[in-house]
Amino acid sequence: MSTNFSPVQLRQKIRNGEHNSNTSGYCHGFVQCNLVMLPKDWAADFLKFCQLNQKPCPLISVSENPGDTHLPDVATDLDLRTDIPSYRIFKDGVMTEEVSDITPYWRDDLVTFALGCSFSFEESLIADGLDVRNISEQVNVPMYRTNIECKPAGPFKGNMVVSMRPFNPSDAIRAIQICTRFPSVHGAPVHFGDPSMIGIDDINSTDYGDPVTIKPGEQPVFWACGVTPQVALEQAKPPFCITHSPGCMLVTDLPNSKLAVL
Repeated sequence: MSTNFSPVQLRQKIRNGEHNSNTSGYCHGFVQCNLVMLPKDWAADFLKFCQLNQKPCPLISVSENPGDTHLPDVATDLDLRTDIPSYRIFKDGVMTEEVSDITPYWRDDLVTFALGCSFSFEESLIADGLDVRNISEQVNVPMYRTNIECKPAGPFKGNMVVSMRPFNPSDAIRAIQICTRFPSVHGAPVHFGDPSMIGIDDINSTDYGDPVTIKPGEQPVFWACGVTPQVALEQAKPPFCITHSPGCMLVTDLPNSKLAVL
C-alpha cells in the first residue's frame, strides 16, 4: 500500500472514509499530532497539565475559540470532526466508543489541543539508517502504561504512557542523539533496557498498538507518548471529551524540520 500522500490528500482520504487505520509511515516530512477535545470549563487545567508535563504532552496548537473545527496554524482544509482516522469518545473518564466521524458528537464549547507525536521523528531515524520496527513490520507502534508519575494539574493526573522501538546499543545511542533535536515531539527517550523498571511486566503485551519483534542483542527504547492524556482523562473524569485513537493521528501541514533544534 502506498503511503506517499501529501497531508491534504491523506486528510481527504480519511474524510471520505478511504483510510481508517494508523498513520505511522504516512506523509513523510510532516508533523503528526495527538488530539484532546475538552469542554472549555476543563481547558485551563488541561493546558496547565501539558505545561507541567511537556515530555509526554508537547503542545503544538490550541483552538483559538471554543467550538472551532479547524486549526489554521497547523493545517489548511482541515475539519477536526472528520479528518482523523479514528476517535475515542469518553464520558466521565470512561471510553464509551470509537468512531470515524465525530460530527454527531460535536459541541460548541469544545477546545481542541494538538500535541506532538513521536511519528514525526521516525523519519529522521530512518534517514540515518535505523530500522524503525513498527514501520518495517507495518504495524502500529507498541505503547505501554508505566509507573512514571506525571505532575498533577487540577483534576488531571496519572502515569506516563510510552511508545517503544527496539535498537541494538549503538543504534540506541544514535536514536537518542537524533531525537534530542525534537523536543516538540517528545524529544529523547525516557528509558531504555529493562521494562520492569518502569512498570512494564510483559513487553509482548501492549496496552495500545501492536507488539513488534525484538531481535537478539536489541534493547527496548521507550519514548514519552501522547496517549498519556488519555490516562489523565480517566483520572479527571470530565463529563465528556474526545481524543484520537492511539496511532490514528492528525496529519498536519507543518514540516518536521520546523520542530528541529539545530
